[in-house]
Amino acid sequence: MLKLSRYDDLGKLIVRLMVGVLILFHGVHKVLNSGSLDSIRKMLVSSNLPSFLAYGVYLGEVVGAVMVILGVYSRIGGLFIAGNMLFALGLAHRSQVFALTNTGGWTLELQAFFLLSGLAIVFLGSGRLAVKPD
Repeated sequence: MLKLSRYDDLGKLIVRLMVGVLILFHGVHKVLNSGSLDSIRKMLVSSNLPSFLAYGVYLGEVVGAVMVILGVYSRIGGLFIAGNMLFALGLAHRSQVFALTNTGGWTLELQAFFLLSGLAIVFLGSGRLAVKPD
């Protein structure tokens, strides 16, 4: 009989690489285009939050992504990603919560994917296939 539990660590690695690499693209874009922080700052200020919190996007989309990809304190990295997405949902996407695309999908599919994948990593951990396994 095939022992499926042997593949748990491979599944965790796939989830870590999937969410980490995909959100890292967003973070690298923001690093290379520093003007993208201006819109985040404006949203923060209009919500009566300090503008310096805009730099938190680097924590969620670069630092957290690298932590998750490498499997170094991956639970904390997943928390950074999930926290980043909560801010994004609250600041930039509130009006889209009940919106659908013209093909019938949820407008916030990508944001939900990153939020829930980050939370999955928080609860699953890195698995053994990591630089520093949980």
